[in-house]
Amino acid sequence: MEMNNEWVKDPKVFNINREKAHASIHRYASLEEMHTNKSSYIYSLNGKWKFHYANGFNQLIKDFSNKDYNSDNWDEINVPGHIQLQGYGTPMYVNQIYPWSATEQIIPGEIPEHNPIGSYITYFDSSVIKDNTDVYINFKGVESAMALWVNGTFVGYSEDTFTPSRFNITSLIEEGKNKIAVNVYRFSSGSWLEDQDFWRFSGIFRDVELEMVPHTHLEDIKVLTHLNDTYDHAVVEVNPTVIHPTKVIYTLKYNDEIIASQIKEDSTSLQFELDYPHLWSAEKPHLYTLIIEAMDEEGLVECISQQVGIREFEIINGIMCINGQRIIFHGVNRHEFSAYTGRHVSYEETKQDILNMKAHNINALRTSHYPNQSFVYDLCDEYGLYVIDEVNLETHGTWSEYFDKEHIIPDNKPEWLDIVLDRANSMYERDKNHPSIIIWSLGNESHGGKNLYEMSQFLRNKDQSRVIHYEGIFHDRSYNETSDIESQMYTYVKDIEKYLTTHQDKPFILCEYAHSMGNSNGALFKYIDLEKKYPLY
Repeated sequence: MEMNNEWVKDPKVFNINREKAHASIHRYASLEEMHTNKSSYIYSLNGKWKFHYANGFNQLIKDFSNKDYNSDNWDEINVPGHIQLQGYGTPMYVNQIYPWSATEQIIPGEIPEHNPIGSYITYFDSSVIKDNTDVYINFKGVESAMALWVNGTFVGYSEDTFTPSRFNITSLIEEGKNKIAVNVYRFSSGSWLEDQDFWRFSGIFRDVELEMVPHTHLEDIKVLTHLNDTYDHAVVEVNPTVIHPTKVIYTLKYNDEIIASQIKEDSTSLQFELDYPHLWSAEKPHLYTLIIEAMDEEGLVECISQQVGIREFEIINGIMCINGQRIIFHGVNRHEFSAYTGRHVSYEETKQDILNMKAHNINALRTSHYPNQSFVYDLCDEYGLYVIDEVNLETHGTWSEYFDKEHIIPDNKPEWLDIVLDRANSMYERDKNHPSIIIWSLGNESHGGKNLYEMSQFLRNKDQSRVIHYEGIFHDRSYNETSDIESQMYTYVKDIEKYLTTHQDKPFILCEYAHSMGNSNGALFKYIDLEKKYPLY
């Protein structure tokens, strides 16, 4: 198979040979490695890559991926990083319209003729690969679509800027020097789904890693917690997928104290029962640690550390509750953004964001409007923030006043269903074990319709421990059960009060209400005062 440029504009093609999404797993070769947080199973490909910038398909160097192509005279670019912040093209800020709207009039199913493409090349030596492992390359974030070649062979294609694109390259690795070549397309069919109100960039802007996976390994894991009616007895349910184990040891700890341990010889589920557990909440973010040791005939081959927060989130009589107590969100919509590096944000900057939020009594975060880097959720688990994790979906431009309404997407259009379900699945599978995530959001400002309802049902079937949020049904009530929450934006206080006196079936969230631009942010106390009057709010 070879790369077909027609895929880039086709909403039905968004995944060629990409690996199935799974939980974010940190694997180590030994307990000692795990304690140092440095894994010999990971080899970072971050750094300087060779780079060529083309203004469109007609300027691409078609044989650049060949093993013998000489790129010595190419420029260099930092990976991770945005192309537009490193001297190529122009960063653009737009809200409702699309980046191409001022120059090209196109409709969904088409992409702009002016479509800059970045070609990247880097190398690694086979000596970095551990014996008896399969090798995957993992791109944590690429905007907006990518094609991959290894040693001249086409590997695959992927869309979705904000979730991982992971490929198995084991059979393509050669002795000695190995070449990785990537094309990154600024605009693709996925760009129609990424009309968020933010700066528009492109490029490989999150980490790139080689992952070495031993033949005996944990492939996936789903951890659920269940509490009794009085919240003083818990069951921690562990659902692992382990490949070729002879023995797997599961150890549950709290503050380094061993609470319980079990041994399995297969992938069957297991449970830990706890009396008077330490419960997780934003106010008291207690975390247990699950250590998983996978063994083959010769002994230990892999260690996994999985944080576990025991908590029960549910809607009781229309009121959102954590461990039986009403939740009041004092939240923010947070873009991943650095003043220096755009949406490539370091762990240190992110941690400072989280600490600033906690210092100012902010207890909730909506990942507006896409899945964040995995360590964002690790920090929310650790420091205590309620998270609304949001699918990478916004199509505001297709239903704004500037566009023909017949082209609204995803709406009821069948050709857009699979691509939006794929985005929901990629978010869910990667993030499913974080206790801080209590709500899945279907995206932002993408109107309504059957496809969004299908996405809500898809997530409900995957996960009964969280609820579904979507604000857009405010504009299109044809599938009102899409959202378990009544969510609105910028509604006047008097209108919120009017709504709450006549609608008692769902909890009410203002998912956006104080937009600090220009002469704004007055009378916020009026919004806060409603908390005391209306428990559903």
